[in-house]
Amino acid sequence: MKMLARGALATALLASGPAFAQAEAPKIDTGDTAWMLASTALVLMMTVPGLALFYAGMVRKKNVLATMMQSFAIAALVSVVWCVIGYSIAFGEGGAYFGDLSRFLLSGIAENWDKPFTLGSGDAAVATTIPETVFVMFQMTFAIITPALITGAVADRMKFSALLVFTTLWSVLIYAPIAHWVWHPNGWIFALGALDFAGGTVVHINAGVAGLVAAMVLGKRVGYGSENLSPFNLGLAVIGAALLWVGWFGFNAGSAVGANGRAGMAMLVTQLAAAAAALAWVFGEWATKGKPSVLGAISGAVAGLVAITPAAGFVLPGPALIIGIVAGLAGFWGATGLKHALGYDDSLDAFGVHGICGIVGALLTGVFAYGPLSATTASPAGTSGGMDTLLIQVYAVGATLVFCAVGTFILLKIVDAIVGLRVAEEEEREGLDVSLHGERIA
Repeated sequence: MKMLARGALATALLASGPAFAQAEAPKIDTGDTAWMLASTALVLMMTVPGLALFYAGMVRKKNVLATMMQSFAIAALVSVVWCVIGYSIAFGEGGAYFGDLSRFLLSGIAENWDKPFTLGSGDAAVATTIPETVFVMFQMTFAIITPALITGAVADRMKFSALLVFTTLWSVLIYAPIAHWVWHPNGWIFALGALDFAGGTVVHINAGVAGLVAAMVLGKRVGYGSENLSPFNLGLAVIGAALLWVGWFGFNAGSAVGANGRAGMAMLVTQLAAAAAALAWVFGEWATKGKPSVLGAISGAVAGLVAITPAAGFVLPGPALIIGIVAGLAGFWGATGLKHALGYDDSLDAFGVHGICGIVGALLTGVFAYGPLSATTASPAGTSGGMDTLLIQVYAVGATLVFCAVGTFILLKIVDAIVGLRVAEEEEREGLDVSLHGERIA
């Protein structure tokens, strides 16, 4: 088998340990399967209720229900889209750029539901000790949260009908192909040797860039810069951020695809990076604005979680602290200085946190990767940080940025032509809860 290696699935699967068997046919391991079932539930919790509460707490009262509805509806919609075609595009054999339709409507699941799952074929085959049903569900939760993150950039002003159409198209034509590039053994970014353990490029850069493009295409909120757009209930946002933090252990440690040493290291560095970033954001805000805010603390924690995501399976605790500190400061700059300097209205800082900190994390993975953590039986030395690895990371980040930005722009224009993107000004002033859903918070 080849040294494959690079992402939330294949990197971890090829690691020496109980989740990978080369000499003999693998068997389902109940411990690995139990951990992956738990991780899947944790990642789903990140969207509902985690992200739903996090975003809802940061909008105005008149848009709280509509904001929650966006995360909830995306969880339902993408679940169906993923099983119909998204999973097949992302993890069907295909070629370097696009999976085939061999898993359309989850074809083949009925015959192999009680057997261990193998990704790829031939010399590139990657064997696991979990059933494919669990793998499908785990990856589905990633596919759900990625477009849900985009909604933070367009909060308060996007039509619900436009969101549903856009999410469907974007999940199939942007998310699934990039997941194939990065995480399938046939993918061209995978073949480069790019390191993305749990979604720095696939999830965070992808969502952040799409959010930035969407915010610019839709334009600024009514009253942006002249009216009070303060959050309605930061208490909800804190609860949401706490759920995101806990759920992220499933996101990162679950990407080891087994209950093993890499999962333990991923969990440890995830905690350290989140903590360091929260402190860095708070102290940066304290130094420049005079007061440390609750919003800054929770935003900083999320920034650290984002940045450690691509690195979680490749770095040691010391570098994780550095990644967290850099991410906290970079996120604070992106959510305040950069946004205000360029004048775009990224409502809840989807790009400022996920885009910028995803880039930071992906690049620093190339600097701090620790060889033995990424070692495989085919390459005992593994992939270590250095200029060559960093350049590969730069290339992977650049490709994701360009494809996502161009593709998202085209899809937004198509959706605008079909159903229109933005609510009318009077509907926006009334609030999306009433104008789109006929409901309001008491």
